[in-house]
Amino acid sequence: MRRTALVTGGARGIGLAIVRDLLAVGHRVAIMDVDESALERATAELGGPNLVSVKADLARPEEIAAGVRGAEEALGALDILVNNAGISPKIDGRPAPFEQIDLETWNRVWQINVTAMLLTCQAVVPGMRQRGWGRVVNMASLAGRTRPTVAGAAYAASKSAVIGLTRAVAVECAGHGVTVNAIAPGRIDTPMAAGAAPGMNEEFARRIPVGRMGLPEEIAAAALYLVGERTGFVTGTVLDVNGGFFMA
Repeated sequence: MRRTALVTGGARGIGLAIVRDLLAVGHRVAIMDVDESALERATAELGGPNLVSVKADLARPEEIAAGVRGAEEALGALDILVNNAGISPKIDGRPAPFEQIDLETWNRVWQINVTAMLLTCQAVVPGMRQRGWGRVVNMASLAGRTRPTVAGAAYAASKSAVIGLTRAVAVECAGHGVTVNAIAPGRIDTPMAAGAAPGMNEEFARRIPVGRMGLPEEIAAAALYLVGERTGFVTGTVLDVNGGFFMA
């Protein structure tokens, strides 16, 4: 069945791979991203009647609200929400020690990684519940599942919070045909990972049982499963996609 989706942080990396897969199976998709040039590139690559782009800074609640309205005005009511956007600040490719994290950085990480996720759910999920069908996928992280190795305290803490938020919303939506799940990627070959300090990715890859970093397309495949028509009995779960690095 053809559905309508919103993907935050969908202009590159994992988000863009998810957008590609959603379009490939016939869904209508709205990309929400703060990077205008990346939005233009994504639209040029994938553009068509089933795709719209919405520029929004997820640190600004008013832009989130306006972005959701714009997506619905362009494509119709939203059936699928993929909260993919996130940030992981680094200094010379490495996370700052916890005692060096300033409050401004901490608050921005939480605003984008957690609070924006709450706000998009508040904007979109009530309509899903009213219509009796919906799929929400929140992007967590390996850093929120086990000890962080290349992520700092702010990022790791925020991704743990994503998992808690996912489970709480899942419980509230379970009787209304709306599933809410999280994906916890391991080390994935994305523009974010490319900003790591020299040698960091190679060292991490050596410790992954499958012997390599993951691909954005492999996370997109997990997302496509979770938003499918046959996954109404899968909710409140965390799908680990990490090459065997962490097994729960």
